[in-house]
Amino acid sequence: MSDGRSAPGWWVVLGQELRDVWLGGRGLALTFAFSLILSAVAYLVATNTALNFLEQREAVGLIVQVSVAMGGILVVIAAADAISGERDRGTLETLLLAPVPRRQIAAGKLAAALSLWPAAFLVALPYVWFLGRGVGVVGDAVVVGLLVGSLLALELGALGLVLSLFAGSNRVSLALSLFVLLALFAPTQLSAGAQQGWAGDLMLRTNPLTAGVHYVGRVLVDGHSLARDADLLVAPAVAAIALAAVALLAAGRMRLRPGGAR
Repeated sequence: MSDGRSAPGWWVVLGQELRDVWLGGRGLALTFAFSLILSAVAYLVATNTALNFLEQREAVGLIVQVSVAMGGILVVIAAADAISGERDRGTLETLLLAPVPRRQIAAGKLAAALSLWPAAFLVALPYVWFLGRGVGVVGDAVVVGLLVGSLLALELGALGLVLSLFAGSNRVSLALSLFVLLALFAPTQLSAGAQQGWAGDLMLRTNPLTAGVHYVGRVLVDGHSLARDADLLVAPAVAAIALAAVALLAAGRMRLRPGGAR
């Protein structure tokens, strides 16, 4: 830089990755696909007679839960491509030769993947306002959506980055990331009866995705205060911090595959 001070390495990587994600069109394509899915869900909630039993608070809760889950999917798809994609394209060697510490490379790539989450949430805001107007939940929906969605986005982004660091190919990294995501999401589809008792409650609270989704429901559907069920945020917060730390630690051991450019 002209003033003799250079930008941190992670910042340079972040700028390059943001250009690839957004100017390259991948981020816009994923966000557009997300908007189509959210539009379909909102249309069904608002107009389908089979779903008219849903009250407005439940409709807002559903939209926020779908937004949080889909935002996490967008982030994990981008993060799962971060390192394994470079290997598949034969560009990892060039990247590692750059004068940037490897953990800062990983941090820049993770931050770029996380940029998909606020974009997705901005897309969801008009739906939240439309369905929640008049029942006084729009403010809570924005706060809860940002809080839970940000924790889950960091957690899933870090998970995708860890898998991308160790996967043999980009295909394996994406497949493993989506498999883990589906495994975490599956318990949210269990009936209310299956979630009763100490085992069901333990599963609900220790699974970061189910805990986050239930927190959204408790606040927006049941009308609880933001603080009343805050213990449900412990698992998402711990998982987000732990996985981000693991991703950065593992990035320090980032290597090319022996015997080849990968």
